[in-house]
Amino acid sequence: MNVADSQRVASALERLGYENTSHADEADVIVLNTCVVRQSAEDKAYGRLSSLRPLKQARPEVVINLMGCLVGVKNNQALRQRFPYVDVFSPPSDPGPLVSFLTQEETRAEETARTGERFALMDGDLTLPAHERGKLVTAFIPVVYGCSHACTFCIIPYRRGVEQSRPPAEILAEARSLASQGVKEITLLGQIVDRYGKDQPDFPTLAGLLRQLSKIEGLERIRFLTSHPNWMTDELLDAVAELPKVMPHIEVPSQAGDNEVLANMRRGYTNEDYYRLVERIRSKIPGVSIATDIIVGFPGETEEQFMGTYRQLRDLRLDVAHLARYSPRQGTVSERRMVDDVPESEKWRRFRMLEELQEGIAAEISAGYLGKTVQVLFEDKRKHRWRGRTETNKLVFVESDQNLRGLVQPVKITWTGPWSMLGSIGEAPPLLPSREEQLVIS
Repeated sequence: MNVADSQRVASALERLGYENTSHADEADVIVLNTCVVRQSAEDKAYGRLSSLRPLKQARPEVVINLMGCLVGVKNNQALRQRFPYVDVFSPPSDPGPLVSFLTQEETRAEETARTGERFALMDGDLTLPAHERGKLVTAFIPVVYGCSHACTFCIIPYRRGVEQSRPPAEILAEARSLASQGVKEITLLGQIVDRYGKDQPDFPTLAGLLRQLSKIEGLERIRFLTSHPNWMTDELLDAVAELPKVMPHIEVPSQAGDNEVLANMRRGYTNEDYYRLVERIRSKIPGVSIATDIIVGFPGETEEQFMGTYRQLRDLRLDVAHLARYSPRQGTVSERRMVDDVPESEKWRRFRMLEELQEGIAAEISAGYLGKTVQVLFEDKRKHRWRGRTETNKLVFVESDQNLRGLVQPVKITWTGPWSMLGSIGEAPPLLPSREEQLVIS
């Protein structure tokens, strides 16, 4: 989401005549787009913001814009007092206050920051920043802003506001615009993306939106994330199964494998429900890959409850597990009402147990691709190898003298590791990694 937001800011600034620079000391405008989903991310944002103070003192004319979840959707007066050298405070996904400030509409900027009103750039007319134009193969399109579910551990509803689905016309216009600029794959974004349209009775469902997007010429692939188990409907799964452009990859977090922990998280489903969901996904979409998110060390989580999560991951054998250690976020229900009573050392132990388990599972799943030919969309070149992804979102590297950027090519897999694979195109000799490269790639 932050990548998509930053592209919108860059696009808006280029419309005003600004050019991108990679060095802060050369900039006339500095935008710090922030994430606070974990404490480490918030600490990093504060550190970077503090490091800009000497630059502002040396060059008072530099405009500093703090944007994103650190600002939130409410007028954050405490933040303004703490960082008086920041010129503009922008809510998530909204370049409006910065554009207004730079065009000397300070009153309008203050109004926009207070109300969280979306800038007109959200109308789908998105021109990629100059440094990405013609080079970007994959792009993100937000379709649902904010969230109204309010899991007890999550800060997003408090910082990004209530759930708001974007009008389908805007989304379709943005997808067409991106396709016309060379983008081959789009990923639809939402904190709970499968709730798209639920807040607007006249909007299509996510499945309906996918069917409309699939008709756009130039788009090769469509993905979406992140889903919630409660809203993963048969209609949506049927759309994934039936539409060739929609990739067979589902991101649907379990978060935990114990019913009491899930209830304390306010997830709204049981461990047994999640097992049944995975079975339903696999029956509807043969060959699908599934990714999950898991939090270890949630307040009150016992060893036996953690082992329920371990067994879930072991039994379901999912392709990817995004793991996190619980950290309390100020203002959330878990921070206000629960005791963070799992020691950090224990959180790390549980994290590493799952990490080791998942590495073995991922290695075995990848090994099943060895010798097979798969379709890969190539995104860019890293050193001497082209990098791309399969339909099931597996990372593949190949060597080729051709310019493969933006092309979908059949690739024969010659080596597999848990996190990536190597392959060859056509009659190219088999590509195998050195021992050092195996360590790096894995």
